[in-house]
Amino acid sequence: MQIKAVAYVGLDATDPSAWLTFGVEVLGMMPARAVPGQGWPAPGQEAPASARTGIGPDGSVYLKMDERQWRVAIHPSADRNGLAYFGFELEGTIELENAIQELRDLQIPVRVGTAAEARGRAVTGIAYTQDPSGNVIELFYGQTADYNFRSPQINHDFVAGHLGVGHFNLFVKKQPECFEFYTKVLGFKLSDYFRYGEDAQLQFLRCNPRHHSIAMIELGAAHGLQHMLVELRDIDGVGRTLDRANKAGMEIVSALGRHRNDGMPSFYMRSPTGFDVEVGCQGLLLDDTWRPTEFCEGDVWGHQGLMEAVQAGAGVGS
Repeated sequence: MQIKAVAYVGLDATDPSAWLTFGVEVLGMMPARAVPGQGWPAPGQEAPASARTGIGPDGSVYLKMDERQWRVAIHPSADRNGLAYFGFELEGTIELENAIQELRDLQIPVRVGTAAEARGRAVTGIAYTQDPSGNVIELFYGQTADYNFRSPQINHDFVAGHLGVGHFNLFVKKQPECFEFYTKVLGFKLSDYFRYGEDAQLQFLRCNPRHHSIAMIELGAAHGLQHMLVELRDIDGVGRTLDRANKAGMEIVSALGRHRNDGMPSFYMRSPTGFDVEVGCQGLLLDDTWRPTEFCEGDVWGHQGLMEAVQAGAGVGS
């Protein structure tokens, strides 16, 4: 199986409107011009029912980062904040059919989605499975493109496209089984890894040239999304986002710094749903000449507070 990208992410939130404000006014995303399931009207007709607000009939919020109809969805929940699902992109219908059969051959539960479920994600075909830690994975092809992305922030461009949303750092259970699932079943490759003390490894996995799309660590009893990255074109975009975050009173959990392994300058802030959001730029792109390594320094410089934030999220001491 060959995953092309982590193309979208769904989150649960007790207050999706807070993420709408955060996503637009701080991160610079754009409310979806039409939410999944809504077609665009013919020229001269009225706008979709969502009226370009990015808000669906059930209160879900959908945000754009590029030409795709949406990249981040935040769904209302009575009592839960955090990761709801990932959208893993495949090339087309044959690749989706083959992926479903591969999972069935390995006796991994998989369910083929209906046409209505596919429309509800603005894709052509979809199937559902889970990783060994229980994270919901949606395998799909044919995501709707509606173009005309324009950030509400000046000179603000995301690096998404064929590379996907960004990357996601997960606290997982059963990390050895998760590693085998992502690499041997889904086809991700190990980029590198970092030992976190004596008993834990932070593993960085890629499915396209982006240095990593998924990172995972088993640390204490923690489970769920530790942070997600959104990547911008240049350091000025990162700096302006940091200015907006400070002005909005967001909690900055890690100072500006540059990572050793992917070379990315970035900072981290706490999102309205509790996990952290990294904002960075100019991440390393890999090719087939890359070989996985263990690296021993987390950062070239900066990122004060980052390790403490990871440990706090995992509920372990320093």
